Amino acid sequence: MTPPTRLPATGDRSGAVLARLQLMVTRKLDGLLQGDYAGLLPGPGSEAGESREYRPGDDVRRMDWPVTARTTTPHVRRTVADRELETWLAVDLSASLDFGTGQWLKRDVVVAAAAALVHLTVRGGNRIGAVVGTGSAVPAPTGRWRGGPPAGGPGTLLRLPARAGRKEAQGMLRAIAGTEIRPGRSDLGALVDMLNRPPRRRGVAVVISDFLAPPQQWGRPLRKLRVRHDVLAIEVVDPRELELPDVGVLPVVDPETGELHEVQTADPGLRRRYADAATAQRAAVAAELRAAGAAHLRLRTDRDWLLDMVRFVAAQRHARTRGTTR
Repeated sequence: MTPPTRLPATGDRSGAVLARLQLMVTRKLDGLLQGDYAGLLPGPGSEAGESREYRPGDDVRRMDWPVTARTTTPHVRRTVADRELETWLAVDLSASLDFGTGQWLKRDVVVAAAAALVHLTVRGGNRIGAVVGTGSAVPAPTGRWRGGPPAGGPGTLLRLPARAGRKEAQGMLRAIAGTEIRPGRSDLGALVDMLNRPPRRRGVAVVISDFLAPPQQWGRPLRKLRVRHDVLAIEVVDPRELELPDVGVLPVVDPETGELHEVQTADPGLRRRYADAATAQRAAVAAELRAAGAAHLRLRTDRDWLLDMVRFVAAQRHARTRGTTR
């Protein structure tokens, strides 16, 4: 895939870049994922359908006991997926997202993933909203976003109300793309918890972050969110966060604190310890997401993120067809 233009945080070009990005999303997703779909993680629905024989991996809570008793063979009741879903995005735009050594900045992948999610969920009258966090989390009032990004002070959590329609979704994407990244780290736990209040009908909740915050900060709110919603966690990763290249003395700046450090990357022991620590950190994130029952999609700045999303959606559909959910 040809490296796309990096998205500016603000400015007149953001709308044009978003338009090109969404054209790319539409062409590829419609080409590889034909047909209507209720969302990226279409739920099993609540309307009763016909029965079929039980297969290993089916949810035992959907057992059709009358049919099982008549046929003496275990059966489960199919359900018809809801066609009008409400999808909420929790978008983490901490300062650590303003970094990238691949084709994209991490924040570009965040906005691109949000655009793909909008394309997958906005059809059929579905409603989509978002909460956005940047800097150190300080609650801010709900803002309107039809014409562009809402105003907010430093360290804000912004709520973009859920609305139906492609035009409203475009406004939400402009608000996300136009959000200024501020120094510090947003409280990912507080950001996720904003999706728990007020309680909403069952739908889809998507958390997009680099998940560099400690798992104990966001694990509990995520498990609480999973009680009522299908949850997808999109983890955005840059290759330099996983391993260091051997380039001699490397000056690095912490984007959240502004601190400058010099790292001697020629030291093989340091590179090994760095890689081991990064592997342990990502394993802890994956374990916490698995414990919360969330589907986990990892996108990298040096890979074709759109192809990774297509593969993920296809795998989810295949798993649900076989009667499994993960």
